[in-house]
Amino acid sequence: MEYPLGVLIAIGLGGIGLLLLLIIRFKVQAFYALLLTSIIVGIVAGLPLTTIPATDDAPERLGVIQAIIAGVGGTLGSVAVLVALGSMLGKIIEISGGAESLAGRFTSWLGPKRVAVALTAAAGILAIPVFFDAGFIILIPIIYAFSKAAGLSPMKFGLPIAGIMLAVHVAVPPHPGIVGGATILGADIGWVTILSLVISVPLAFASYFVAKRMNRREFAMLPATKAMFDSFGTEADTVGGGSSLAEGEKAPSAWTILAIIILPLALIMVGTTIAPSMEVGSFWHGFLSMIGQPIFALMVAIGVAMIALGVRRGWSSSHLGEVMESALPAAAVIILVTGAGGAFGRILTETGIGGAVADVMAASGMPVLLLGFLISLIMRAAQGSATVAITTASGLLIPAVAGLGLDPIHLALFAVAIVYGALGLSHVNDSGFWIVTRYLGLSVKDGLRTWTVLTTVLGVLGFLLTAALWIVIPMG
Repeated sequence: MEYPLGVLIAIGLGGIGLLLLLIIRFKVQAFYALLLTSIIVGIVAGLPLTTIPATDDAPERLGVIQAIIAGVGGTLGSVAVLVALGSMLGKIIEISGGAESLAGRFTSWLGPKRVAVALTAAAGILAIPVFFDAGFIILIPIIYAFSKAAGLSPMKFGLPIAGIMLAVHVAVPPHPGIVGGATILGADIGWVTILSLVISVPLAFASYFVAKRMNRREFAMLPATKAMFDSFGTEADTVGGGSSLAEGEKAPSAWTILAIIILPLALIMVGTTIAPSMEVGSFWHGFLSMIGQPIFALMVAIGVAMIALGVRRGWSSSHLGEVMESALPAAAVIILVTGAGGAFGRILTETGIGGAVADVMAASGMPVLLLGFLISLIMRAAQGSATVAITTASGLLIPAVAGLGLDPIHLALFAVAIVYGALGLSHVNDSGFWIVTRYLGLSVKDGLRTWTVLTTVLGVLGFLLTAALWIVIPMG
């Protein structure tokens, strides 16, 4: 059944509204909510209940369930492996004590008067392989220790650290939101990595200076956090973080951690920037293209981490295996949600809803880059998950992007623009909001004044920098 354009758009908006209602009001798990919404939208929009084979007069039409399977499979072809490998690498660094080592080294380089700058820089690097929630909790003992030594509130050090860690988490592969969004859009992960890293540098400065301005006023600490902060250092308390180092085990050097984090990024950049200059079909083109694949690059980094952070420091093979395996349960949930987001995007494409949105957008004259940012920002504010916001916005805009004929760099920039929408407006429906406010001792009101504002400023600035690159870089 062919529906008018307005009806298709109404069905799409109704589907998004249902998704948000299920997640926000009824607390339905995001993976199940996405699949349920996909089925309902597909049926209401007229997809066949089962696949109709192609005929001489018409192409094949996927059934609702077949479209969902295709969407999940197409999204998770590389996402599942990347997220799992990234989680393993981050877990090895976490358990080895690498976070403390990195923070301590940056502080010694920049001096005690620049502790906030040093910790912010170290946090930005640590956030590349380590998920935001885990990374921030790992650094909490360090934040508390430096805060007590300086006689300051943990807000002074913790707010800029949390800001840049979240900015890197949402934008830089192998984190799931950007990997899922790029996969749905068909954007090159190598270019996404390069561009998001470039933009993350000024965002680190922005996180530091915006947080510094916010910290001109004093915020009263919540009694529970104040008690935890006051007792820190007087008892064996790691505040939920820590590296779980065995007795007598030393943390690895900061240089080792830096090298392991930079290694996969360097390999990806080689494959993206140097391999295309080689003759197609030659050995060097094939070799550099292979080592530049994110999956291969992460495999190499994990191998180095296993030796440098595990075997050489006395870890048994069974302990190393347990550390790596412990990263998978959390990664599995993220992988499933990302796949379900891809399924929702495929349903929007198969029903023609995405094409209808593209037609309306073209008529409105709104730039596609701005539209992607705004849809992602609204989704993020409404339901809290950056991954869901990115994958939903990406799926919705597939037809619009396909019609633009973007080159690899601009397609990657479009994916990055969507990501920065999902950075902003972190508030009470976001688990990260509660982690930051709880450990820094902020009330909900103060959290909205500081953390929500900081993430939104960083998201808008990230989008503006992306838009500037979109304009400055000539279309290929």
